[in-house]
Amino acid sequence: MSQRRPQHGDQPRAPDVVELRVHGVSGADPTVILDQAQVRQVAGDGSGGFHRAARSDGGGPDGVTLEAYRWGDLPSGTVGRTLAMVFLLPFMLSNVAVWMRPTGHRRAGWVTVLCRLLALNLTVLYVVSIAGVALDLLAWRCLGAVPCRAPFDTMAGLDGRHVGQRLALLALLPIAAIGVLRLLGTRRSGPADNPLWAVEPLVHRLRAIHVAAALAVLNVVLLTARRAGGATFGSTLLLALSAAVLLACVGLLAVPGMIDRAATERTATWTARTVGVVAAGLSVATLVIVAGDRRAWLPAAGLPGYGGIAGVALFGQMVLLVLLSGVVLWHHGRVGGRSALPGGLGAAVLAAFAVGLTGALSAGLVYQTGELLGGYRGDGGPPLPYRWTLLAFFLHVVAAVLLCGAMSVVSLRRRRRAAAAITARDFPVVPPEAVGRLRLTTKTIAQARFTEWLGLLAATYAALAVVGLATSLVGSTGRDPEELTRQLFGLPAGAVQMGLSGGSYLLAALLVTLLAGGVFAYRTAWFRRHVGILWDLGTFWPRAAHPFAPPSYADRAVPELADRISQLTERHVGVLLCGHSHGSALLALAVLRLPPRVRQRVALLTYGSPLDRLYARLFPAYLNEEVLREVGERVQWRWLNLWRDTDPVGGWVFAAHRPGDPPPDPADPAGQVDRRLRDPPDLLPAPGERSAPPLRGHHPGECDSEFRAAVRELAERLRGRS
Repeated sequence: MSQRRPQHGDQPRAPDVVELRVHGVSGADPTVILDQAQVRQVAGDGSGGFHRAARSDGGGPDGVTLEAYRWGDLPSGTVGRTLAMVFLLPFMLSNVAVWMRPTGHRRAGWVTVLCRLLALNLTVLYVVSIAGVALDLLAWRCLGAVPCRAPFDTMAGLDGRHVGQRLALLALLPIAAIGVLRLLGTRRSGPADNPLWAVEPLVHRLRAIHVAAALAVLNVVLLTARRAGGATFGSTLLLALSAAVLLACVGLLAVPGMIDRAATERTATWTARTVGVVAAGLSVATLVIVAGDRRAWLPAAGLPGYGGIAGVALFGQMVLLVLLSGVVLWHHGRVGGRSALPGGLGAAVLAAFAVGLTGALSAGLVYQTGELLGGYRGDGGPPLPYRWTLLAFFLHVVAAVLLCGAMSVVSLRRRRRAAAAITARDFPVVPPEAVGRLRLTTKTIAQARFTEWLGLLAATYAALAVVGLATSLVGSTGRDPEELTRQLFGLPAGAVQMGLSGGSYLLAALLVTLLAGGVFAYRTAWFRRHVGILWDLGTFWPRAAHPFAPPSYADRAVPELADRISQLTERHVGVLLCGHSHGSALLALAVLRLPPRVRQRVALLTYGSPLDRLYARLFPAYLNEEVLREVGERVQWRWLNLWRDTDPVGGWVFAAHRPGDPPPDPADPAGQVDRRLRDPPDLLPAPGERSAPPLRGHHPGECDSEFRAAVRELAERLRGRS
C-alpha cells in the first residue's frame, strides 16, 4: 500500500497502535478508563478532553499506546443547566421522537411534520400557561375580580392601575419566559469560542418560528380579552395579523421538507426570520394598544377568552398525537428487516410522554399558583381545560402503574424460561455446590432480557393516550368534571376533587424529584451515574423538531473525535477505537466522518454496545442496519463487538452467535463481527482462587482476557497494513 508523502511539518509515524477508549453515559474518570493512578491531558479542554498515562510513553498492555476521551461533562456542564432539565424535558422528548420515526417510506416525512407541529404546540402551551399565571391569575383576578391573599393583592402598586396597563406590564413575564427558553436552548462554547460546536441552520429556522408563534399566541390572548369588551379597528387588525403569523409558522412546518431542503434553505431562513420580526413588531403594537385603551373591559371572573384558548391548545396537541399514531401505525415500522417498536410506535410513544408531561406541568403551574395566591376563591377554580388535564394526568398515572406492573409479571415467566435455556447451554453440567450460582446467573439474564419487552411496554403506554384524548374531548364541551361524573357515574364531587388533588400532588412530587436529581447529580457520584444516563441519552440526538431542547453534545464530541483520530493516524501506524456502551455510538458516527486515507488505519472494538439492541431498533431514522453496515465497510470490517447475555443494555450488532445458533454466512463479513462472552466464565472458583468469577453484566472490562485478546487481534490487523 502506498503511503501519503509527508508534508511540511509531518512527523514520521511511530510503529505502535493507539488504543483510544471512549466511555459510556454518566461519565467516567480518566484514571478509571485507563486503569492508571495518574494521567495527563493531551488535547481538548475540561469538558471534553483526551488523556494518557502520566508517564511519557503512555504505553499500555499488548504493545499499544493507551488514550482515553472523556466527554461526560459535555451534556450538562453546570448544575444550572442540569436543573433546566425540568423545563426542557418535554422539549427534549419531542425532539427525540423525530429520530424514532420509521424510514424507507414516503409517509416518514409526514411523521417529521407531525412531530414538529407537536413541538410547536408544546411551545404554545408553555406560553399559554405562563400567560395564565401572569395575565389571568395576577393581572385580572388578584388585582381586580377576586383579590388574592396579602401581599399579592397589591403587587407593588399595580392594583391602582387601569386593567389594560396591568395586563401590558405583566405580559412582560411571558415575554421574559420566552427569552429564558431561548437562552436555555442555546449552547455557548465559552470564552475559547470552540469551533467544534456545530450550529445547525435548521435550529436557527426552528428557533425563529417558535419565538414568532409564542409571541403571536400571547398577542392573541391579550387582543381576545380586549375585543370581548368591544372591538376596535386597531385591535381587530392586530388580532388578524397575529393569527396570520401563527398560521405562517404552522405552514412553514406543515410542508414536508420545506425547512430542510437545500433548494429552499435560503428562502426558508429569510421567511422564518421575517415572521419572527413581524411577530415582535406586532407584540410591541399590542402592548401599546392594550395599555393605552381606557375603555371598560368585560366584567368576568377570569380573563375573557383565556379558557377557550387554553382548551384549543390542549385539544390540538391530542389531535396531533392521534394523527401521529395513525400515520406510524399505517406504516408497520419495519426497518431493514428488523422490527422497531410494534407498529412503528416509537415516535408516538415519545410524543405521548412529551404531551402528557407538558399538559400536566402547564395545568399544575396554573393550579398550584392559584391555590398559593388564593386567586381562585369563589369562582369554581382554575380554567376548565386545566382541571380536566390534571384529572387526566391522575388517571393516566394510575392506569400506567397498573399496566406496567401487570406487564412485568406477565413477562417474568417467559424471561425466566429464555434465561434458563441460555444457562443450560452454557453450563450443561452443574456441580451441586454451583446450583446457587447458576440460579443467580439465570436471574440476572432474565432481568437483562426485560429490554426486549420495552417495545410492548411502550406501546401499552401509548395506548393510554386514549385517556388524555377522552378527557380533552369531554373538557372541550365546557362541562364541569364534578357535575359530569355525578350525572354519568353517580360519583360524589369529592371523588373528582380527590383526583384533581392527587394529580396536583403527583406532579409536585415529580417536580421535586427532577429538581433533587439535578442537584444531587453533581454532589453524589452514584446518583449521577443513574440519573445522568437519561440526560446523556436524551441530549445526544440532533435537534430536528424543537429548537429549545438541550443542544446535542454530539455536535462537538463527534467532530472532535474525528479530528483527533485523523491526527493520531498521522503519527502512529494505526488507531484502535474502543467504545463502551454509548461511546460505541459516538465512535460509529466519528468513523462516518473520517476521510478514506484515515479510515485505512482505523479498527473498531465495541463492547456493551446498544447500537443494534436499542438504537437501530428504537431510532431507525438515525442509526439503522444500513448505517451500521456502512460503518463496517468504511473500516474494511476491522470490527469486533463483544457482548454478554447478562448485559441489560448492550448486545450483538449483526448476529448473536449463541450455542446452537446456525453458523454465519461466510460470504457476509458482518457475520464475523460479534463475539459472545459467556458470563460468568465459570460457576466455580478457578484453581487457586477463593471466589467464583463475578458477573460482569454491562461492566466495561477493558482488563478482561477476552477484551485484551480482541485488542491484540485488531492491532495485528492494523500493523499488517503498515
